[in-house]
Amino acid sequence: MRLINKVISCPHCGHHQHINIDTSLGDQEYYDDCRVCCNPIHMRMHIDEAQNRVELFIDSDDEQVY
Repeated sequence: MRLINKVISCPHCGHHQHINIDTSLGDQEYYDDCRVCCNPIHMRMHIDEAQNRVELFIDSDDEQVY
């Protein structure tokens, strides 16, 4: 298991929060609630093995903001 600690901003209220990303499971898409405003944060993670990097997309639903 490979965990990456990342700081993100809530797309609803702007609050910064720490999240842990488990890259051992490959590409993922999930929701997590903001710890301050309790609104859902949509997260999509893509592992680009050719470039050896992890791409994380954060949005409130369909609108990409990160």
